[in-house]
Amino acid sequence: MQKTPTLTVIIPTFNEAGYIEDALKSVAFADEIILIDSFSEDATLTLATPHVSKVLSREFDNFSNQKNEALKHAKGQWVLFLDADERVTQSLEKEIKETIQNPVHSGYKINFPHFYMNRFLYSHSDDVLRLVKREGAHFKGEVHEKLLCNGSVGRLKNKMLHYTYKDLHSYITKKESYAWFQAKQQYAKGKRATWMHFWFKPLFRFFKSYIIKGGYKDGVPGLTVAGVNAYGVFQRYVKLHLLHKSME
Repeated sequence: MQKTPTLTVIIPTFNEAGYIEDALKSVAFADEIILIDSFSEDATLTLATPHVSKVLSREFDNFSNQKNEALKHAKGQWVLFLDADERVTQSLEKEIKETIQNPVHSGYKINFPHFYMNRFLYSHSDDVLRLVKREGAHFKGEVHEKLLCNGSVGRLKNKMLHYTYKDLHSYITKKESYAWFQAKQQYAKGKRATWMHFWFKPLFRFFKSYIIKGGYKDGVPGLTVAGVNAYGVFQRYVKLHLLHKSME
C-alpha cells in the first residue's frame, strides 16, 4: 500500500496576534504546523501554541535563514510556507490535497492577489513558489528570499488570500524595512547610488506597477500601491547613499 503523503505548514511570525488565529484555522488540515517566531512581544505565541505542532524561537537575521531553520524540523514529505497575513481557501485546500497525492512536479507556485484598502488588487498579484517537496528544498537571499526545490515547478489554479497591509502606515514601514536590507546588501557589494538610481529606478517601478501590471485598473488602491512601491525603491538608494556617507 502506498504511504499517504504528509504536509507540514511553516509559518514565520513576529507580533502577528491580529492575524495568526485565522491563518492557523485555514491550514488546520495539515499534518504538522511549525511556527518559527522572532520573539514576538504581543500575544502571538499565546494564541498560536494550542494550534501548532511545534514552536521554534529564533532571533531574526534574515528571511532565508529563518525559514531554512524551520525546514530542518519539518517531518512532512511536502511543505507549504504561509505568512500570518495569508489564508488558504477551501478550494485551495482541496487542490493542495489532490496535488500532493498525485504530484506531477516537485514544487508548485500559488497566485497571491494583494488585498489593500478593502479590495483585492488582481492587477497586483504574484505567482510564488510555496508548496514543495521537503527533500532538497531551501531558501536563498536575505530580503526577497527565493525558495528552491529539486525538480520541475508547476502552478496551482486556486489563489491564496493575502491580506497584504494593515494600513498605509504599515505598508510604508514595511517598505522602509526592506529598503534598509537591500541597501546593506548593495553596500556590502561595493555598489553606490547614482542619479539614475534616484530618478529612473523609482519612476520605472511606478510605471511597471501602475501601467505594465495594470494597477490603473484598481483605482485609488492601485495608484497608492504604485506610489509606495516607487517610494520604496527611492528609499533603498537614499539609504545606500547614507551608508557610504557614514563610512567616509
